[in-house]
Amino acid sequence: MFPKLIDFNYFTIHSYGFLLALGFLLGLLVAARAATKENIDKTVVYDLGIYLTIAALVGSKLLFLITDLNYYIDHPTEIFSLTTLRSGGVYYGGLALATLTGIWITSKKNLPVWKVTDFCAPGIALGQAIGRLGCFAAGCCYGNPTSQPWGVIFQNKYSQEFVGVPLGISLHPTQLYQAVANFLIFGLLWIGLKKKRFDGQIFILYLFCYSVVRFLIEFLRGDTARGFVFDGIFSTSQLISLLLLPIIVVLYLMLRQKNRIKSV
Repeated sequence: MFPKLIDFNYFTIHSYGFLLALGFLLGLLVAARAATKENIDKTVVYDLGIYLTIAALVGSKLLFLITDLNYYIDHPTEIFSLTTLRSGGVYYGGLALATLTGIWITSKKNLPVWKVTDFCAPGIALGQAIGRLGCFAAGCCYGNPTSQPWGVIFQNKYSQEFVGVPLGISLHPTQLYQAVANFLIFGLLWIGLKKKRFDGQIFILYLFCYSVVRFLIEFLRGDTARGFVFDGIFSTSQLISLLLLPIIVVLYLMLRQKNRIKSV
């Protein structure tokens, strides 16, 4: 665990922030490359990427606040505290706001909305994978105690103070589980771009794969600040994953039918 990549006097670069930025950058480059294969100018992707990045950061932070709404209602000044600003966000909030922002912008620019979501999907998965490596370096999003031989033991006191990760205990490396899963999803989506039958199919495939993976890995998570529902039965992200599944099915059927009508 290396929460600080560079620490020199008053100049500090945190590993999480660096890898998160790297994930955004590489994800954007992948999306731009995919766009050129769809005969869309890559500069459009770069412009869109700026808005999507801002929307993702804002959305993830908003959902983070909502998951612990009662606390922030009782302590409103904590919303702008350094601790809150430094804390991470809930990914689904960022995905939701970024998706809505992307659809709105592409519609305004008269771009093919679902084609755009398709070539953005692999970049999103790749960016997530790299970002989860940042989580592992920082110690956040840690897992439950485990006796498995691949369990990890965190020992950095700075990370414990910052994200609350237990020290000296073997934990599930849930950050690495998620990173590996997202790298695999990225590969699947990238290959799928060449074989898709209709626009929107790759984005739908991403939503399905990520929802299933996230739902399962959440059972192994040990951090409690991510929010829970139904008396702790499910985490907030698990509930969202479940709610997404019927939406994914309906969206798939609608877009597939739309493609069939066009083909007639």
